[in-house]
Amino acid sequence: MAAAATCLLLALAAPAGRADDTAGEFDYYVLALSWSPTYCREKGRNADPLQCRAQKPHRFIVHGLWPQYDRGWPDYCPVDLSGPNRTVVDEILDIMPSRGLAFHQWKKHGTCSGLTPEGYFDLTRKAFDQVKIPAAFQNIDRTGNIDPDGVEKAFRLANPNLRNNAIAVSCSGGFLKEVRICFNKDLDFQSCPAVDRRGCSANRISVPFPR
Repeated sequence: MAAAATCLLLALAAPAGRADDTAGEFDYYVLALSWSPTYCREKGRNADPLQCRAQKPHRFIVHGLWPQYDRGWPDYCPVDLSGPNRTVVDEILDIMPSRGLAFHQWKKHGTCSGLTPEGYFDLTRKAFDQVKIPAAFQNIDRTGNIDPDGVEKAFRLANPNLRNNAIAVSCSGGFLKEVRICFNKDLDFQSCPAVDRRGCSANRISVPFPR
């Protein structure tokens, strides 16, 4: 009985990746855009100063570009590649303002893309450039409240080819956390029901003002 319980706990704790994860073998990408003020608020003194003490406060930044399966996702794929050098990382800091985050994203997700570090971060920038951030989030000047569907609608209006089954909003503690947008390997918007189902279920969420 104890052994069975231990096996069950190990299974529940297992990551979404599979033992046979292979670099380049996946179905689509998720671009995760993090609302930086929420991260800075949650982490407080432990927040990355490059992100949270910037002279010009960040708004949406790239959390990562994640290869996905239709069910689950690969991670930490074995590759015969060294990690990104500092020059490669420094070139992405304007949209991913944390060196630690950039190195982690390569290790966990970039290794599964089938790309070199340079190629992975170039593709991350291209995906980010494909998305027009709604003006309401560019110009926000005070903390406000909105329902998650309102966030999705703002992104769909700003990006006419983006359908409601290709985007999901995540929240944490009643605050906007991320907007996740799905792309196929050619960086066209892609439906992703599994990601959509994991979206925020709150009726209203707070959007903290960048400080």
